[in-house]
Amino acid sequence: MAIAVIALILGVLLGAFILIPRHGKSAHTNQVQSNGNNSKASKSYRKTEVALHNKRTDCWIIIKDKVYDVTSYVEEHPGGDAILAHAGDDSTEGFYGPQHASRVFDMIDDFYIGDLQK
Repeated sequence: MAIAVIALILGVLLGAFILIPRHGKSAHTNQVQSNGNNSKASKSYRKTEVALHNKRTDCWIIIKDKVYDVTSYVEEHPGGDAILAHAGDDSTEGFYGPQHASRVFDMIDDFYIGDLQK
């Protein structure tokens, strides 16, 4: 009985940790919010430029022709190093995979830095 209660408490805490949005994740998040308008690109990037940002300590990804600097999120990513599989490249397919909760679609806007140049 005690094990069931402990498991239930841990489950609730883990669920809250995953579902409750975190604020003030990084300096980049604050910078994007201070711009006041995440829907318009402040800059556009070539794919070759994005490709240079392909490491754990400097990680940019492309999702539907938008560029995101997710460096500050790499260590927090619940899927571990899976986020690095397409670092510096197009991550659209992986991003829209079944493993992501709908909350991730709101979170990604915090990391938006511009559009992919066509």
